[in-house]
Amino acid sequence: MLMAHPSMLRTLVARYEELTASGAEADAKVVRQREDTAYTLCVSTGTRDVRDALRVARQAISAAGEPASVTAKVKAATAPAAAPATSAAPAATPTKASATATV
Repeated sequence: MLMAHPSMLRTLVARYEELTASGAEADAKVVRQREDTAYTLCVSTGTRDVRDALRVARQAISAAGEPASVTAKVKAATAPAAAPATSAAPAATPTKASATATV
């Protein structure tokens, strides 16, 4: 079975813990994000239960010697992306002016 990279697992574990700790059970968006994160953890670890997924992920993180703290990385990874800069319209192509002589 393929296993996700420990740094990815670390990010998922931190994200799941953050969403669980928020206690926003009434907020449908937070509940959905937590469910999505739990699903991704399960798929990434080959498990069917989020508790098993967390255990397997933590073992993989520990075995790889990954640092435990990822709060800053999680916040950066889940922050909304900045809108891409729009480029100005292309400059007009100069045209060759015809020379006219006046007499």
